[in-house]
Amino acid sequence: HIPPGLPFTCCYDASVRLVNGNNSCSGRVEVYFGGRWGTVCDDSWDLNDAQVVCRQLGCGTALSAPIQALFGPGNGTIWMDDVRCTGRESSLTQCPHKGFGLSNCNHYEDAGAVCSGRSIIL
Repeated sequence: HIPPGLPFTCCYDASVRLVNGNNSCSGRVEVYFGGRWGTVCDDSWDLNDAQVVCRQLGCGTALSAPIQALFGPGNGTIWMDDVRCTGRESSLTQCPHKGFGLSNCNHYEDAGAVCSGRSIIL
């Protein structure tokens, strides 16, 4: 269920979403924390990190882990920096990082994810 008023947003989840993507499972990674949506810095961002996001959102496997705000810069707080997932975590927030809100980044460093697409289980 996608709340109204979230254009260009797909793969809504309780704690992670993809915004401004070209298809239903790609975009800038945003995390919900402290009652607000914020972004993830691309420092140390790689395919393992994107894999966790894609799996968490039911969007298949990660095809790429874009950096440098490929999907446009976000706004508000940069919630996560130096994310270092193994790729096996079930949620991005389980991955090691500096700590929520602790960042030395700007929004031109916002991380993204491009996933293979929705996983359909019949």
